[in-house]
Amino acid sequence: MATNVIVLNGGSSSGKSGISRCLQAVLPDPWLALSVDTMVEAMPASMRASDAGITFAPDGQVDVGPAFQAMDAAWTEGIAAMARAGARVIVDDVFLGGAASQQRWQKVLAGLEVLWVGVRCDSAVATGREIARGDRVRGMAALQAEVVHEGVVYDLVVDTTHTESLVCAQTIATLVRR
Repeated sequence: MATNVIVLNGGSSSGKSGISRCLQAVLPDPWLALSVDTMVEAMPASMRASDAGITFAPDGQVDVGPAFQAMDAAWTEGIAAMARAGARVIVDDVFLGGAASQQRWQKVLAGLEVLWVGVRCDSAVATGREIARGDRVRGMAALQAEVVHEGVVYDLVVDTTHTESLVCAQTIATLVRR
């Protein structure tokens, strides 16, 4: 069976978005790239600063409330529906709940061929990228670097600490079934 979905999980500034863009360039078929950041940006501003929605503490801690969880559930179901309708999808996510986050995805993606990819990056390097980006609360990269991988089972792990996004994408592409 052909791969329908590639799930990239890693902490903030680990390189997932760059890998997604490179995968779109190296894979022979068209793939949609969808990021949890896009979902957050699409939410009303009031939910991006609310205990019911999502909050970003000054130290980089991310907390999500029930309204965010409801939106996130709809988002994951929507991605699964697109894949079931024939779209090939690259998901760029941050498993704040580690294994529980993966289990949630596994449930909605049941019956689809999924390639699970861990995107690792040394926390010091990710912190440097976070500072250079300027669009993240400082501390997120360091706080998320390891916790997002706790208990998660992958088909492949790539490390962007010293490996360029294109090389990581080419490695991932070798495991994508056509």
